[in-house]
Amino acid sequence: MNEQDVNIAGLMTETANEATSHIDQMSAMEIAKLINYEDKKVADAVEKELAHIAKAIEEMAKRYRDGGRIIYIGAGTSGRLGVMDAVELIPTYSIPKERAIGLIAGGEKAFLHAVEGAEDQMDLGVSDLKKLQLQKEDIVIGIAASGRTPYVIGALQYANEIGALTIAVACNKEGKMNQLAQIAIAPVTGPEVVSGSTRMKAGTAQKLVLNMLSTGTMILVGRIYQNYMVHVQINNQKLEERARQILVHVLGLSYEKACVLLSNAHQSVACAIVMELGNCAYEIAEQALQYSKGNVREAITSVQRASK
Repeated sequence: MNEQDVNIAGLMTETANEATSHIDQMSAMEIAKLINYEDKKVADAVEKELAHIAKAIEEMAKRYRDGGRIIYIGAGTSGRLGVMDAVELIPTYSIPKERAIGLIAGGEKAFLHAVEGAEDQMDLGVSDLKKLQLQKEDIVIGIAASGRTPYVIGALQYANEIGALTIAVACNKEGKMNQLAQIAIAPVTGPEVVSGSTRMKAGTAQKLVLNMLSTGTMILVGRIYQNYMVHVQINNQKLEERARQILVHVLGLSYEKACVLLSNAHQSVACAIVMELGNCAYEIAEQALQYSKGNVREAITSVQRASK
């Protein structure tokens, strides 16, 4: 990669923000108001990319249904955002940890501490994907505010060679990642409050997009029932109480009956719903969910049909 490829001087995210040129002379309230004003532009920038986001969700759902993995890859703030999205999918939707993976330039230690030069090496992005034995069914989401991070570019190029689905999440239209990815999502959030500090508006936009991509995918593959996290892993008291309340609201049960049902369902909200609405035993509900790959509505329908 030559110097022109990594030149960021002309990128919108690197441009000085004239509206904040005197922010170092402002009061705390003035600073807060100005940052808040700039942040309001983020949602509008993301809105302009909804068509691309929707297309990405549809394609991700297809790959995920076929056994594909969701793989996030980025450097610095972008990499950390990807890792967080991957990590949070596992307990929220009870998907296997090998189905949602976050890669960051420099490895896991880079999540807490900067690893100098890691993002500048295209071959590291390729190497990290090779270690995962990337398959054509997989989904690779490259994340970089500039859209020009070599580590991510290398990964996207390799993923295209394998035939995996490639998605770019950048905040500059000019970034090379947008040209490489099969689906490019580029909310242009404009100059940062502190020039070049892309953990701010750009990072917020990336977080919003990743939320949409992963949540939308989980909805389409049936990991949500109504608007509840029915596949949530119950691993603390708060989540157990949330599970009970889900059953109360979804099924119209008393709190006491919800507690009993959840216990009979071996602490599985999804199984509890199928048991109640399908009027079946735990074993049948569990089998139906396995057959439907966790889709609660499909599991309920299959149990009800079998009982007729």
